[in-house]
Amino acid sequence: MTRRTDSITTTHWTRDPAPLLLRSGTTRFRDPNATDPSPPSAAITDTALQSLRRADTANHADAGLAPEFARDDDGRWLTRLRCPTGTSFYGTGEVAGPLHRNNQTVTLWNTDSFGYTIETPSLYQAHPWVLGLREDGSAFGILVDTTFRCEIALDSDTVLAASDGIAPAVYILDGPSPQAVLEELAALIGTTPLPPLWALGFHQCRYSYEAEHEVLGIAEEFRDRWLPCDTIWLDIDYMVDARPFTIDQHKFPDAEKMILHLRTKGFRTAWILDPGIKVDERDTTFVSGKSQDVFIKQPDGSPFVGEVWPGRCAWPDFANADVRRWWGDQTARFIRNGADGVWNDMNEPSVFDGPGRTIPTDCLHEADAGLGGPDDHARYHNIYGMQMARASFEGMLRERPDRRPFVLSRSNFLGGHRYACCWTGDSASTWEHLSWTIPMMLNLGLSGQVFAGCDIGGFADNADDMLFARWMGIGCLLPFARAHSDKNTNRHEPWSFGPACEHACRVALERRYRLLPYLYTLFEHAERTGVPPMRPLFFADPADESLRNAEDSFLLGSDVLVRASVTPEGGCTAPMPTGIWRRFEPTETSDAHLPELYLRGGAILPMGPIMQHTGQRPLDPITLVVSLDAQGEARGELFEDAGDGFGYREGDCLRTVYAAKRVRDHVRVWIEHSEGDRPRPLRAAEIVVLLDDGGLARSAGVGGDMICLRVAPSAIEPIDPENPVGRGA
Repeated sequence: MTRRTDSITTTHWTRDPAPLLLRSGTTRFRDPNATDPSPPSAAITDTALQSLRRADTANHADAGLAPEFARDDDGRWLTRLRCPTGTSFYGTGEVAGPLHRNNQTVTLWNTDSFGYTIETPSLYQAHPWVLGLREDGSAFGILVDTTFRCEIALDSDTVLAASDGIAPAVYILDGPSPQAVLEELAALIGTTPLPPLWALGFHQCRYSYEAEHEVLGIAEEFRDRWLPCDTIWLDIDYMVDARPFTIDQHKFPDAEKMILHLRTKGFRTAWILDPGIKVDERDTTFVSGKSQDVFIKQPDGSPFVGEVWPGRCAWPDFANADVRRWWGDQTARFIRNGADGVWNDMNEPSVFDGPGRTIPTDCLHEADAGLGGPDDHARYHNIYGMQMARASFEGMLRERPDRRPFVLSRSNFLGGHRYACCWTGDSASTWEHLSWTIPMMLNLGLSGQVFAGCDIGGFADNADDMLFARWMGIGCLLPFARAHSDKNTNRHEPWSFGPACEHACRVALERRYRLLPYLYTLFEHAERTGVPPMRPLFFADPADESLRNAEDSFLLGSDVLVRASVTPEGGCTAPMPTGIWRRFEPTETSDAHLPELYLRGGAILPMGPIMQHTGQRPLDPITLVVSLDAQGEARGELFEDAGDGFGYREGDCLRTVYAAKRVRDHVRVWIEHSEGDRPRPLRAAEIVVLLDDGGLARSAGVGGDMICLRVAPSAIEPIDPENPVGRGA
């Protein structure tokens, strides 16, 4: 049962008299009444912790950001941070409901939450982090560094956290903007590694594509219908009786051959791997794990056994480095069949007959000293999925050191973005769940998990054509774009709802593939800074209070504004940020169900050609969409590399800053700056300038050269509302 923080009656609050300074904007505090040493951190990197030093307590007190500490009647450790009046709260990780977290409470206890509602207290991930936005647009954050069950309650001006177990360290981050605070957070917990380019394409999944002929048929449909797609996913029905690391030879008689055939069509594959290992002396994975003593134990020393898809299962102890190595080796052996990515599911962990559908809290982990050492499941429950993803990531990297691992994990913890992408779990095909998609994604990004997506169309229940088209329009603009549905639903492929919906899906997919150069550039920026590619509208002006509750609009980077419809009635309720925002459409046609796109005045947007998959052709031609600011200038950036591997970290990349300026009746576009050792490709360049009256001007040339185009009235084309930019732009 959840213990509510609103029942707390303690009044004896104390402050830490000797906090520690990590960086100029980050200070660590702890309850001075705690007698045990501060525990190791699963979230914060060793590099960040090495920079601890004594803080100037007087200066920090002047900033008004000193937390207070107490205990409640249940022995929980309480942390209270009094905040300025008018503070807006965000973050708290994966939560259903409003973007604005004021007057919300979240329980951090990773839970298998099929068909969750707004009343569900905890979902699949735990992020003990709150971002606060002051009235003037400056920001701060509080990180309660505990892996134990924790409840965070936010009212109008107070953050109150109540955590079990050991007294947590508490980090206060302060900065002039939310972007600056997220950079401070990234300095603590690390950033998301740049994904392989194919992982940013579109992914198609179902529980399940049960046989080889079905997988190949889905692939053929995508190509025959000219629907862009990069990856097809395999759920548990590819296995022998849902046993991890097995492939049913009757359904998939030659998986390697199938993978090679799909690769000739431009498809990658990702395969699910659950943590529960069937207790069966004939199961080679179980026998291997038993011989190496990898499984979690009960208090009496016997292995814990619980029910999940394969039946009675044992559970690897991912808190232990040797067990992670063992799991990584199993994963490495498995992906030698040619699999490109792995999917870690059911790793909250979900146990059908366990208390609260999970492992009992008194079960034992032989955890690494760096995670806290041997202790019970109450301490390591919330990082179980994170450490499984870590094991998968590290195993794939050992097996293929020249390729970037791609891992998708349902369960995660703050800092787990270093190992895995995530999605918002088993949603339902309802308008309500669609309406939660944008705020859920934004709060994940504001909590460090920048590579994330949803089950496009909803997982459970049956979407209709309008709902699916709207969901696809939004989903194709999220950092991770995957359609996924339950086997008990009607078919949810893009062509399943008729020609009109299929057209909307095609346009949505083509939009994504045209925008991939920009998205890839944003992900490279996220690896360097921690600032998410998908951003809340208030990032355009943090001091503008009218933008703080926007849940049907968001920004991609700083330059592209997305205005979506999340209700059957349609329309977008969010206000427009101040400044110049010009409507544009990346593709030949548009569709009424898709979000409206706007380009910021002062921006140059790099786009690529429409492709059926990311490996089909090079970035040629490149299209630069120019939206001039009030001074007639614009800039934009493009990052290019091999699309996989790690050569970019050694300089095998090309970063280009484009500039544009209007001089009388002409606009000149040129390369202002570039860096990196990668040669500039010889390619065509298309220039499209969005004009104030809704028209446009366009020209073409050779990428790398200065291109000049006339924008006198005679060169302006009337804007087509169905095609505001036009072909090739």
